[in-house]
Amino acid sequence: MHYYEVAPNKVIRANSNTYTYASPKPLAIGSLVIVTIGKQEHVGLVTSEVKKPNYETKEIAAQLDLPPLPTELVQTALWMAEYYHTHMATVLQTLLPRGLTKKRRVRKASTPDIHRKRTNFLLNKQQSSIVDQLATTSPGTALLHGVTGSGKTAVYIEYAKHLIAEGKSVIVLVPEIALTSQLIAEFRHYFPDIILTHSKQTEAERHLSWLTALTSVTPHVAIGPRSALFLPLKNLGAIIIDEAHEPSFKQEQSPRYSALRVAGVLAKTHEALALQGTATPLISEYYLALHHNRPILALPERARSDATKPEITLVDMTKKSHFSRHRLFSDELLETITQTLENGGQALIFHNRRGSASTTLCESCGWSAMCARCFVPYTLHADSHQLRCHICNSAEKVPTSCPICQSTDIIHKGIGTKLIEAELQKLFPNKKIARFDGDTQDSDTVEKQYQALYNGEIEIIVGTQVIAKGLDLPKLRAVGVVQADAGLSLPDFSASERTFQLLAQVIGRVGRSSHPTSVVIQSYQSDAAAVRYGIAQDYTSFYNETLPIRKQASFPPFTYLLQLTCVYKTEAAAIRNAQTLAKSLRATFDDILVLGPTPAFYERQHDTYRWQLTVKSASRARLLKVVDALPPNGWQYNLDPSSLL
Repeated sequence: MHYYEVAPNKVIRANSNTYTYASPKPLAIGSLVIVTIGKQEHVGLVTSEVKKPNYETKEIAAQLDLPPLPTELVQTALWMAEYYHTHMATVLQTLLPRGLTKKRRVRKASTPDIHRKRTNFLLNKQQSSIVDQLATTSPGTALLHGVTGSGKTAVYIEYAKHLIAEGKSVIVLVPEIALTSQLIAEFRHYFPDIILTHSKQTEAERHLSWLTALTSVTPHVAIGPRSALFLPLKNLGAIIIDEAHEPSFKQEQSPRYSALRVAGVLAKTHEALALQGTATPLISEYYLALHHNRPILALPERARSDATKPEITLVDMTKKSHFSRHRLFSDELLETITQTLENGGQALIFHNRRGSASTTLCESCGWSAMCARCFVPYTLHADSHQLRCHICNSAEKVPTSCPICQSTDIIHKGIGTKLIEAELQKLFPNKKIARFDGDTQDSDTVEKQYQALYNGEIEIIVGTQVIAKGLDLPKLRAVGVVQADAGLSLPDFSASERTFQLLAQVIGRVGRSSHPTSVVIQSYQSDAAAVRYGIAQDYTSFYNETLPIRKQASFPPFTYLLQLTCVYKTEAAAIRNAQTLAKSLRATFDDILVLGPTPAFYERQHDTYRWQLTVKSASRARLLKVVDALPPNGWQYNLDPSSLL
């Protein structure tokens, strides 16, 4: 008889990840089996073989008629459970497709039918050099720091061709389903049998993609968002993470993992490369790459030698003379849109809607109310008429005049994309306008409308972050940013970085060909580092200016963060429990900093109240001890949050 530790895909006991079972025949690590617990049957994963225990064990009820998962994937799953302090069953629910035991008719998963002109991928010197370097880079993590339009996709494809020829598979991660269509269209010219997986597929389609990866004996290219990381490909050569700076690579539900961290671990177990490709690397990732001697491969020039840089105009929103025709759109922006449409081009109007929460700034000079301790903007609480920091909970009175210029033009407002779309429709009634944001219907997403965007049938594109990243539209001739500094008003340590990224990325949607293009940036805070360097697409200067601020305020990469959120039916209960835990943690741990409690940025959700604590420590292990000390009910935790909102 053989004995194995088996992890069920359902939480049975909070403090038990695996259970010991017997099997009359030997089983491979990674085998998927059926085990009985009580009177119920569950799918389980064989994680290790053990000696015969000194207690009675049940036999494994059945083995699923499937090959075992790759050992490397099993090791990574066990690492995730430990590193993110989460139950193994929760990890397996992320790893395995639903309905594993269902009998299905095999039907090929559908791929988007995108018609895109085939790009002539004759690599230039800098691209060829990068591909050669990648072929000899040792396993682990590497950064591909390439400016927008530098041809990172061509590098991915050429590198993937090299790995496939060696019999190795490649996973390509994209931050949004919206970008999957574009990447599929590019890759499909070279790799006809792409495995595609994403959340918009049916359960049967996702299951088939997973099964194809598990049973394939030939190398494959797999493309998808974060979850594609867990496709059970056996001989993995590389995990390519496109637009690696995007926050969507951090999962916000348990297990709250970073796809960048997990990709690095999975790649190492496969002796493969995790390649983070981006024009605007995360400050923490760039810092780690420098300090751990990870390769940083640079593509500093645009891929096309005939690419014409866009003409960029910065409009100071504190000067009312720029807004004689409309309160939201400057005269320069309206003129640019009009000229672009008359010439048969396409215009993109970007707004960082998440930065449209009520915040406090001076309309005359652009001053913004900031917390002196955390270096993040105060949030206006109209009910108590206070400015409050959502990290440390310090508060100030709402100013009646600007402390810099003494102007009384203090504003507390933001605007949304629906208003922008409606106003543009009035101004350009005969033009086809489409809005893309978090409220977009499933039938009107970027993925579904991609062909119309690519062909230029949609003449004015309005949207939030989803349109700022990765899109390559041949008819796009103008970009307008309604309020470049809107994101700076968010009470978060990464607000400036995110604003810089979005500006640099949205400007990078144009200037990719020989056509003349225009960019109009509207901002109250034209001198803010994120705005100045974002417009210039100057990553190095932004990094060098931001890093000392992070160090002074003790934020990543100089400290580890843990975000604790309590959820209760009443506000009084949420406040009381948050205060009790804060007091307990401060008394128990003398080597951590506990900030708060404070109301969460989204305080009311689903008829509940949310209050939070932010815990900082130089040791991540100490934060795991803090998680162990949490009360059993009412608390959620997020290790290494990419944002504190």
